[in-house]
Amino acid sequence: MSESTQVSAPVDPKLLELLVCPVTKGPLTYDRARNELVSEKAGLAFPIRDGIPIMLVDEARQIDDTP
Repeated sequence: MSESTQVSAPVDPKLLELLVCPVTKGPLTYDRARNELVSEKAGLAFPIRDGIPIMLVDEARQIDDTP
């Protein structure tokens, strides 16, 4: 299956309750539309691939708060 047609697996809700931002140790919110875990405090969004959160800063996307 190619990257563009890859279907994301659901994330275990119990796992989401346990995870924190690896940078700030603060809470994460789940962005279902982008399939990411977002740390507002760190300004990072961590991807979820095949149902597994990738909690590496090098893999995170910078989020932009500007209107």
